[in-house]
Amino acid sequence: MTEEIFKNLPFAVTACDINANIIYMNEKSCSTFLKNGIKSLIGTPLFDCHSEKSAEQIRNLLKTGKTNSYTIEKNGLKKLIYQCPWYKKDKIAGLVEISIVIPFEMNHFIR
Repeated sequence: MTEEIFKNLPFAVTACDINANIIYMNEKSCSTFLKNGIKSLIGTPLFDCHSEKSAEQIRNLLKTGKTNSYTIEKNGLKKLIYQCPWYKKDKIAGLVEISIVIPFEMNHFIR
């Protein structure tokens, strides 16, 4: 049921387990990250496609349960990246990353 909810969203949703192995990618995540005819990265470590600096950040998030958010510009697009832990039986079970294309100029409201 949960996978159906995320499957066709217009932003990338990627999840890993506590060992940083990818366990879920929605359609947008697959189309964003897959190249050269590869059908899936599920089962592969996040560390295979990240720098050592990013790998250290992933390890820290898995250890502490903190969140990480930032924006990037890549291939002419600006994206908001949000990474947070997911839990199973009140213990960190892995991370979820959401990657959303956002406008370069964006309204900000204080409410």
